[in-house]
Amino acid sequence: MVSSVPELYGRIADRFGELILNCPPDRWEDPSPCPGWTAWDVAAHVVSNHRRAVAGLDGSGYSAPGRSEDLPQAWNAASEEVKAALRDPVKAHVLLGEEFGSFTFEEFVRRMACADTLIHGWDLARATGQNEVLDPEAVAVATEILQPEDGDIRMPKAFGAKVSSAADADAQTRLLNFLGRQV
Repeated sequence: MVSSVPELYGRIADRFGELILNCPPDRWEDPSPCPGWTAWDVAAHVVSNHRRAVAGLDGSGYSAPGRSEDLPQAWNAASEEVKAALRDPVKAHVLLGEEFGSFTFEEFVRRMACADTLIHGWDLARATGQNEVLDPEAVAVATEILQPEDGDIRMPKAFGAKVSSAADADAQTRLLNFLGRQV
């Protein structure tokens, strides 16, 4: 199955929204697989990246969610803005600046959804005791995007050292292990 970017993004975003909405209130401060980050930190990071992507369309400013913000509401607003921009043929094809890798908005969203939202969805699910199964097509796209960037993604606050995968590991486990996650 080869989905369009709006379809693929929609599935990943909707799943991330479910994880935020269904997070038990007492689990937001639980540690995530991202060293030093809580479940709340992971979700706020993803919201911030979405706000950043939308701001890249016109060079406007954006801010990360504050602790006083309603995180589900912040997520819904940010992801709806991305969905609306993807539906707009002019905005979808705006070339974002160097800060975004000089990709079109649509291509940046494809990369962001699969390399950030998808993976942090697993982190949030793991931290909060929710279903950790990832979209198989998104796993394949993330693998395609991230494997060639192996050397560039190994840095503090990005992805850690690879973890060895079992010979019979599924694609999701292999991707997560590649990104330094213990499964």
